[in-house]
Amino acid sequence: MGFYVDIAEALDAEGIESRVNDGTLFVPVSEDLEIQFVDITGGTGVPGANVFLAMADVAEDDEEFEAALVGVVFSVEDAVSTVARYVATDLVVGTVRDLIEGTDPRIADLEFVQDPVDALTVSAEVGENSEIVVTFDGESETPAARVQFVTLGEDFEDLMGQAVAEFWGEDADDEDPEPEDDPTGASDSDRRRILEGIAHDIADMTEEVLELGSYTDFDRLFDVLQVAGEQAEAWEELLVPLENFWEDEDDADDDGEDDYDGDAASVD
Repeated sequence: MGFYVDIAEALDAEGIESRVNDGTLFVPVSEDLEIQFVDITGGTGVPGANVFLAMADVAEDDEEFEAALVGVVFSVEDAVSTVARYVATDLVVGTVRDLIEGTDPRIADLEFVQDPVDALTVSAEVGENSEIVVTFDGESETPAARVQFVTLGEDFEDLMGQAVAEFWGEDADDEDPEPEDDPTGASDSDRRRILEGIAHDIADMTEEVLELGSYTDFDRLFDVLQVAGEQAEAWEELLVPLENFWEDEDDADDDGEDDYDGDAASVD
């Protein structure tokens, strides 16, 4: 029991409860999830434990229930790190679910959807042509969420129209490009995939991104998301491409240089 005692004491120091029952150390991760350590210390005397992930509060006579082996630890440090990692993962998964389901009143006006490729990224459309993007770091023992406000540049629609017209013909509809005589011979699914690729590429070229910070306090995260939803339309109007800003500055400098040269000539 020495290994269990050492793990339990280390977890207690981190504010994490645990209990031993029938030779297994149980560590609750959430109301629905728990970690189980099963001692495998053998003749070598090297302490070790199999790590199982299991649903909490499952009846002992449930024959269909099986805990899943997810790792093995050979030190107290590894055990504490494993628990911290799963606690963090559970927090991230729960927060993503709260965002998608809109359970917090602070985001009642935001409809978040999960990214089809990255399950730890969610986004909500706001304003006229923008979105709030939240990306979670699920690998660290201290989970964090990065928040971005992304708005498509004012040239997006024009560039999309040009690209679609060039690809499918001048009469193609950029929302549902199905010209009668498609020169590419592409199927409907191929055309849709090509259109999505074009839209993605043009969005990368024209979008403006406003960084709203990274947060380890997820309650603070919801406060920030509420503010972002309220400020979306104002931010859309205020954001301009930085290259335009520098061009304006360059123009001003050029004008200043011209004026200076003129003044100098007049003085001479």
